[in-house]
Amino acid sequence: MSRGIVLLDSQGLSKLLDDDPHVVRLVRKAQAKDHLVGLSNLTLIEAWHHRMPLKQLHYEASKLKVLPVSTEITWKAIDLLRDAGLHGHKYAIDAVVAATALEHPAPRIVVTSDVDDMYKLCGDRIEAVPV
Repeated sequence: MSRGIVLLDSQGLSKLLDDDPHVVRLVRKAQAKDHLVGLSNLTLIEAWHHRMPLKQLHYEASKLKVLPVSTEITWKAIDLLRDAGLHGHKYAIDAVVAATALEHPAPRIVVTSDVDDMYKLCGDRIEAVPV
């Protein structure tokens, strides 16, 4: 059983794909501590663009845990949106990432470019690391 989670949003994944030293170090340190390091399957979709080689995306994703969006996570994401007063049209994927993080034991670290949004959704139940 893992002792926490480090979850990458699309910008966190992009930085990992670009070998950003800060993100690579954070991921390796988390793996050494036996934290689950992963991302939502929606993050893969959000992060992909036409200039990104699919082979590279597959390779990096294979080294992480790709977490599905279950019915429970879907409803938790809706609850988080409701509680934060946010709309799903703009914040749906952030809410899924937040709900996914909250499904795991602490520490819960989300590597994100949307630090403020993560704290709106989760409060102090997660640590948002900016990228």
